[in-house]
This record gives sequence, structure tokens and C-alpha cells, in this order.
Amino acid sequence: DRSLLLPIDSKFPTESYQRLIDAYDSGLTENELKNLSNVFESAVKKAAKDIHDKYINPPVTTDFAIMFVPTEGLYAEIVRRTVLFEYLQRTYKVTVVGPTNLAAFLSSLQMGFRTLAIERRSNDVWELLGAVKTEFGKFSTVMESIKRKIDSAAKEIDGVGTRSRAIERKLRSVEELPIEGTVKLIGEEMDYEMD
Repeated sequence: DRSLLLPIDSKFPTESYQRLIDAYDSGLTENELKNLSNVFESAVKKAAKDIHDKYINPPVTTDFAIMFVPTEGLYAEIVRRTVLFEYLQRTYKVTVVGPTNLAAFLSSLQMGFRTLAIERRSNDVWELLGAVKTEFGKFSTVMESIKRKIDSAAKEIDGVGTRSRAIERKLRSVEELPIEGTVKLIGEEMDYEMD
């Protein structure tokens, strides 16, 4: 129930990038080009490591971060180096974005988090429905038991009514006593009327 922070930091390894671009244009030897390329990759890795060490702190933050680079050329150079790009994600949990894809990347993350929240809520709803179903099964069992008891009581009342009518038939031939005589023989007069 707390906010989850998404670490985003801007890095500008432009000096090593500019040297690399100048080297492509100047016709340096293969070895010199490789050395400048390694220096560039080291600068990018160092920037990613700094972001990782400084900002990634679950559960306060996400377990990944975003490294924003300011130019499309710099972004393209990093992405072109697939091994480097994957290394940053795997080792430092840092994803590199550029000016044109930052908004799209953030939108996709937002949709992902919303989908995750909906899935979690739907799981809660399914658990609740499962609990209600279980409880309803118990309720149904109790209702069946009550119905059996009511049916049994109704049968007993019917039986008493049948028996009462049989007794009445036998007693028709007997003459009724006046109320005073009944009270004298049985006791206080009973009131059988129901409200």
C-alpha cells in the first residue's frame, strides 16, 4: 500500500562516445578502434553500475532501473551492441532508453503494472468467491437439515391430528360433562385458542 519508485537516471558518456565516432571517421587502425570501443563500453557499464548501486533498493524501488541517454546516436550505439545491452539488463538490471523511446517505455511499464494490479485483485476476488462457495455449501447442508426437521415435525403433527380425529370418533358416543364438572375432575380449564 505504499508507492513504488522507479529509478531513472540520466547518464552522459558522451566523451567516450564522441571519441569513438571521431575514430570511425578518421580511419584509425583496427586495434585503436577496438581500444576506443572498449573504453566506450566500460564507460556505459560504469554508468549502469552507478545507477544500480545508488538507486535500486527493493521494496522501496523496483528491482530494475532506467538509464536515459540524451542523444539518439548514443542510444543507437549502445543498442547496436547487443551483448552490452543485454549485459546491462542481466548484471545491473538497468535498461537503456533514448529520447524517442522513453515515453513509450514508461507507458508500457505503466500498463504492465496496471495489468499486474488487476491480476492481483482478480486473484483476491476468486479467493473470495471460493470462500463464499464453500460457505454456501455449508449453508445449503444446514438448510437441508432444517428442512428435514421441519418435514419430520410436520409428519408428527399430521400423525397427532390423525390420532386426535380417531380419539374424537371414539369419544362421540360419550356424553360431554358441563365445564364445572370438568374443572372438578381434571383441574383448571385450559385455553386452546391460538392468537
